[in-house]
Amino acid sequence: MPHASAGEVRSTDPATGKIVGTYAIDGPDAVDAALDRSLKAFERHRRLPVDERATLLRKVAEATRERIDELADLATAEMGKRTQEARAEVEKCIWVLEHYADHAAVYLADRPVATGARRSFVSFRPLGPILAVMPWNFPYWQVFRCAAPAIAAGNTCVLKHASNVTGCARAIARLFADAAGPGLLEQVVVPGSRVAPIIEDPRIRGVALTGSTPAGREVAAAAGRALKKTVLELGGSDPYVILEDADLDLAADVCVRARLQNCGQSCIAAKRFVVVESVADAFVERLVARMCTLHVGPPDDPDTDVGPMARTDLRDELHDQVARSVAAGARLCLGGEIPDGPGAYYPPTLLDHVAPGMPAHDEELFGPVAAVERAPDEAAALALANATNFGLGGAIFSRDVERATALARNELEAGCCFVNDFVRSDPRLPFGGIRDSGYGRELSDFGIREFVNVKTVVVA
Repeated sequence: MPHASAGEVRSTDPATGKIVGTYAIDGPDAVDAALDRSLKAFERHRRLPVDERATLLRKVAEATRERIDELADLATAEMGKRTQEARAEVEKCIWVLEHYADHAAVYLADRPVATGARRSFVSFRPLGPILAVMPWNFPYWQVFRCAAPAIAAGNTCVLKHASNVTGCARAIARLFADAAGPGLLEQVVVPGSRVAPIIEDPRIRGVALTGSTPAGREVAAAAGRALKKTVLELGGSDPYVILEDADLDLAADVCVRARLQNCGQSCIAAKRFVVVESVADAFVERLVARMCTLHVGPPDDPDTDVGPMARTDLRDELHDQVARSVAAGARLCLGGEIPDGPGAYYPPTLLDHVAPGMPAHDEELFGPVAAVERAPDEAAALALANATNFGLGGAIFSRDVERATALARNELEAGCCFVNDFVRSDPRLPFGGIRDSGYGRELSDFGIREFVNVKTVVVA
C-alpha cells in the first residue's frame, strides 16, 4: 500500500510521478460503522422485489453515464489507463448494470421441481453483505461486475479497493450512495493486513477477490477459517495457439491487441503465443512489424497506443522478468529497455524462443511483453499451451473453425476459450478460471447465483 504517512495512502499519476490524491486510512471504528451500514441496508434490500432492485441498478447506470468523462479521467490519472480505454471501461460498467437490471428476474426465478410432494421448488435467496477485494488494473469494471449481480440478488457490498485507485473507489461509492442511499455499497480504506479480520467478521457473509494468486490463497485461507463462500478471479498466463493453417495476418492483429490492452495489465491479456514451428518465423515477423509502429506516450494523448504502466515498481519487476528470460535463452526481438525520463513507461516488447523454466513461461507477465513459444506440431502446441499452473483464458487460431472449436472445447484447459479472437468478458457469459487462476464464476446467470442461498422448499 503506497503510504503518504503512517495513516494515509496516496495515488500517484504513473505518467508524471505526481501525487493526485491523499486519503486517510480508515480506523477500526470507521470500518465497524461501514459494516453496520451494509448490514442494515441488507435487511431492507433483501426484501425488495427483484424489479425494485433492478430500478436501483438502472439509477446507478444513469448516474455513471452522466459522469463518464469524470470517471474516465480519474482512472487515467490514478493508474495510467489511456483515455479511450478508460471511457470504454466505464461504458462496460453501464452495460453490466443494465444487463442485470434486465435479466435478474429471470436468473433468480424460483425453479419448480417435480417430486412426490404437493409442491417443490428451488429459490435463490441473498446471503448478506459481500466483501469485494478488488485490484487497480480495471478500477471500475472489476467492481461493477462483482457488485451488479450481488446487489441484484439482494446482497449488499463492502468494497476494499487497491490503494492506488482510492479516488476511483470513492467515486464508485458515491454513485451507489447517490442512487440508493447509504449501505448498498460501502467503501473502506485499509491495508491488506486488515482484510482477514473483516472477512472473519460475522456481518460479512461472502468474499469476492480479483487479484494475484498469492492474494487469493490468503483470502481463501481467511474465508476457510470462517467457513464463508468465496469467488476468486486470479492471475493468468493465457496461451494463444497459432496453428499451421491460421490466417497469420488476422492472428497477428488480434494477438497484438490482446497482448497490449490496458498496457498488458490484464489477467486475460494474451501472455504466451504458442506457434507451430512451420509458421513461427512468419508470425513473429508480423508481430514485430505491428508492435514496432506503436506509439508510447501520455495516456490522455489520443495518438498514444501504449501508455504507462500503473506503477514504477511494477514496471521494474516486469523488466526483471524480461532480463531473466533473456538470460535463460529467450531471444529479444523488440523493446526490453526502460526508457529515460519520468513515468512508469515500458516499451512493447517481444520475446521469441520462450520455453518452460523461463519467467516468461512460468510467471505471469503483467505488462506489454509478448512471449512466443514454438512447438513442432499441433499436439505439442496444445500440450505447451496447457503446461502452466494457470487456467483463466486461451485462444486458438485456425481457418478450420469447426475443428478449432472442438479443440477449444475439449483440449484447452481454461475457463474461457475463444476461436480466432481475443479473450474478453461479457455480462451474458460466465467468467472465471481453474487451477491457480481461481474458482467460481462471475457474470451471466452463473455469477448472480454465486452469493445466494440455493434454498429447497417442499410443500407436503
